[in-house]
Amino acid sequence: MNTLQSAVRRRRAVAAAGVVSAGLLVLSACDKPTSMATLTVGSDSVSSEATCGGEGKALKSSALTQCLKDKGIESISVDPDETVRFGVDPEIADEGWTILMNGQPLTEASKKTYRTIPGSVFFNAQYGAQGNSTLVSIKAGEKDTQGLWNFKLEKDA
Repeated sequence: MNTLQSAVRRRRAVAAAGVVSAGLLVLSACDKPTSMATLTVGSDSVSSEATCGGEGKALKSSALTQCLKDKGIESISVDPDETVRFGVDPEIADEGWTILMNGQPLTEASKKTYRTIPGSVFFNAQYGAQGNSTLVSIKAGEKDTQGLWNFKLEKDA
């Protein structure tokens, strides 16, 4: 083999190694997505990553208050006669999770990945509902809140 071919092969190998290294560097700079929560009503579903937190660290109460005011959240229409199904990734379930309605606990903490609640609850004044839309949150963490997944339920009747 002559030296010219050998030099070309070395340059190609170095270039390939550089491309692989650059690709790994770009991938390591990406944020890891947070766990997902999903609401299903009938055949319609909405899913979301954490609105706040979701990285396994406790959130401060000031961050929670601000998070509950977030405007860019997923919404879904709910017929009060339908059942609302809540599903969470196992990472959320392992920490325990609670369903909040307008910032107040609606359920006790659970370690299951799936729960159901009648749609009528979300528009019943007895449970703190006001008007034709309700903010529903999934709160991860039994003691310290580690993340919130917010959804807006809109009455469809």
